[in-house]
Amino acid sequence: MQKTYLCIDLKSFYASVECVEQGLDPFEVNLVVADPTRGGGAITLAATPAIKKLGVSSRGRIFEIDPKIEYMITPPRMHLYMEYSCRVYKIFLEFIAKEDIHVYSIDESFLDITNYLKLYQVNAKELAKKILDRIYEKTGLIATVGIGTNLYLAKIAMDISAKHNADRIACLNEDLYRQTLWHHTPMTDFWMLGNGTERRLHKLGIYDMYDLCQFPIEILYKEFGVNAEYIIDHAWGKEPTTIQDIKNYKSKQHSISNSQILFEDYSYKNAFVVMKEMVDQNVLTLTEKHLVTKQISLMIGYSKDCIKPSCGSCKITNCTNSYSILLEEFKRLYIRIVNPNYPIRQIAISFQDVKDEYYYENYDLFTDVEKVEREKKLQETLVQIKHRYGKNAILKGMNALDFATAKKRNTLIGGHNAY
Repeated sequence: MQKTYLCIDLKSFYASVECVEQGLDPFEVNLVVADPTRGGGAITLAATPAIKKLGVSSRGRIFEIDPKIEYMITPPRMHLYMEYSCRVYKIFLEFIAKEDIHVYSIDESFLDITNYLKLYQVNAKELAKKILDRIYEKTGLIATVGIGTNLYLAKIAMDISAKHNADRIACLNEDLYRQTLWHHTPMTDFWMLGNGTERRLHKLGIYDMYDLCQFPIEILYKEFGVNAEYIIDHAWGKEPTTIQDIKNYKSKQHSISNSQILFEDYSYKNAFVVMKEMVDQNVLTLTEKHLVTKQISLMIGYSKDCIKPSCGSCKITNCTNSYSILLEEFKRLYIRIVNPNYPIRQIAISFQDVKDEYYYENYDLFTDVEKVEREKKLQETLVQIKHRYGKNAILKGMNALDFATAKKRNTLIGGHNAY
């Protein structure tokens, strides 16, 4: 049976939510969502369709907006956007079972409607319109939808074709894709094809999807390795992966990572404190999930790219989730790889190859196991308190330092204001 998918995107989501909350029309009002406290360099997380028509990007920066344009600026409220996203998901559930829904991002989802067309006695476009109308009726948000015979075609129909249709709905199968989009440019408009890949294709003399389909496969595999497979498939409008495949996928490698870009330049000493906070946060995640690790990694980025980032990783003798043991290992790694003579602007840490503590936790002969057990009980207590009363319910002394970031970041969602 041929599959039928919908890819539904909430148009200018953050900005549209702000307009709905304020009783404004996003197609008439110039509004951007950005944090003005971060200065002119603040990223515009979203922009209304009205201001986009004036050349303002939804991922630009405040200082890039033409000063002649009059506009509103609204700080992000991530918790509010999550609430709206949940409301939209509940609307999907009115039509489709959760097993046939894949949430791709906060404002975009895939729906497998193959088995529902006969149930509702409608065609794909009619069902798509019913869902879009229900979203607008219950949330005030406008959505666009792509209909495709595979996930890729549904996504491309939504990204490229739907925006040109008055009803914001577009349909693609493999034949229509080749007829209408084989010569579409730029190539970066196509899903999973970035600027770097486009440049490499241009060097080969490939400027659209038609060119790509005519190009020798052996050269493409030599240039792109295993990634050539999906590039070639997409050029022909093919995509074998289904929503069920996505839901059944289990990663072979597991890690717990944390990264942040600092708001200002940090000294070698102060950045170390921030790294300690990040280790503390990740250790509590290990504790909560009953996981352990024996491999860590650290990346330090310097201000204004004055020198290349410092990167390092190491395996440790203990397989553990002990804060004191892991912090000591990160301290050694920090001292070994970080240049103390340059200001620091970015920190990223990772606990790699994490595993179930019940089966894999172990210590060398020099470890005070009783001390580790006492520490683990304390970590478990901290997890319970933070779950019940919030992440800032209990803090360590280092979190109160002026240059510490954990207390502030605990109030953020995705690095942005929650409320």
